[in-house]
Amino acid sequence: MALSHKARKRWAIFVLVVGLPIWIIIAVNLADLVSRDNVLVELAVFVVLGVVWIFPFKNLFKGVAAAPPEDEDDGT
Repeated sequence: MALSHKARKRWAIFVLVVGLPIWIIIAVNLADLVSRDNVLVELAVFVVLGVVWIFPFKNLFKGVAAAPPEDEDDGT
């Protein structure tokens, strides 16, 4: 079942307001497991963790900023 435009916007906001801060906390804790000796390794970990979170939500964010589509069943 496809989500309506309004539902996609609401879920996108929820992911950004609730999910992203949780992911940031997880990412920082995962990055702490990496040795602080090599800055390039730590940078690579942060870059990967900063990009990976978007893949599950890629389809959710597509078209959210666009104008809502007109209803085709308006009866006219």
